[in-house]
Amino acid sequence: MEIIVEPPSNFSFSELRGRGVWRYKKLIAGEYKRLISINEGGTPLIRSCNINKNLYMKYEGVNPTGSFKDRGMTVAVSSAVSNGYKTVIAASTGNTAAAAAAYAARAGIKSFIVLPKGKVALGKLAQSILYGTTIMEVEGSFDVAMGAVMKLYKDLGIVYPLNSFNPWRLEGQKTIAFEITEDIGVPDAVIVPVGNAGNIYAIWKGFTELVKAGVTDKIPRMIGVQAEGASPIARAFIEGSQSPVFTDSPETVATAIRIGKPVNWRKAMKAVRESNGTMLVVSDNEILKAQRDLARKEGVGAEPASAASLAGYYKALDRKIISPDEKVAIILTGHSLKDPDSMGKAETKRILINPSFIEKIILEEVNDHNSS
Repeated sequence: MEIIVEPPSNFSFSELRGRGVWRYKKLIAGEYKRLISINEGGTPLIRSCNINKNLYMKYEGVNPTGSFKDRGMTVAVSSAVSNGYKTVIAASTGNTAAAAAAYAARAGIKSFIVLPKGKVALGKLAQSILYGTTIMEVEGSFDVAMGAVMKLYKDLGIVYPLNSFNPWRLEGQKTIAFEITEDIGVPDAVIVPVGNAGNIYAIWKGFTELVKAGVTDKIPRMIGVQAEGASPIARAFIEGSQSPVFTDSPETVATAIRIGKPVNWRKAMKAVRESNGTMLVVSDNEILKAQRDLARKEGVGAEPASAASLAGYYKALDRKIISPDEKVAIILTGHSLKDPDSMGKAETKRILINPSFIEKIILEEVNDHNSS
């Protein structure tokens, strides 16, 4: 299902008040008796200092639960409550779980989360525990968990699904496009990590609605990035196939996009094709290098799935898909604290030392740095 929004005539950002997702209520479909919000959205668009001055990083890691999922969850849970649901459910690789649990708690309703056992990053699992959701773990991948949720939704009818096949989720996530446009206008390209594939479509949808509203006259090229071990959409796009070949055993260090059967693949393909964009595949090594570069060149901590967008940017530059002179926004979907294990594996100098030698070591390090 797609939600078609006809923006109000003569719409202008200047008439809006407040910040965050609900600043754009006039452009969000649906009627809401109650808004469930934790002041999500309004995230910084950080200009690169040391990678490329034309690169901008949309840092979704500073949302309330640390990822872009909060944007969709505020709309989806508001929809659930407004339609009388008392119970919500979601399958997750981790970020959806944390957001669903938090927003359900805020709404005072019951939540159930279905997770692939042993395949959720520690930070995300700990968040779900803290928010008090009921966690159900299944043997197998995220796709097994998703299948269980879809069956429960169809069979029971009393649980409201919060995964991105729910189009109200995407209504919240499209506000990323609105915020980017307010900050820097419409970039030449937007690069998005792709897992279940709702976000790249949502952001494209946001830009298309701004064109309809007469706010802008162009849509950026949408570039989707998938990890090598979980890349059914990207491979299909690259090979010119009309549909992906799914995998039952996706594997990548970027756990948030470790999905072998993305439910929104058609929407992702539509967004990429209609924007004259493309799809890219990056390796785990490229993702981890990009994660370190974000931290050590820009001071931005992002989880591996987020860093896939920077890895994709590097590859797009190398293949001349984009030029260094083009204005590009990459979406950093989640905070580095989501996945402490990946941070701990980054190489750095660690020294066990007698306190009396600290001054000597510091002076040596400073001199080496200054002379390099």
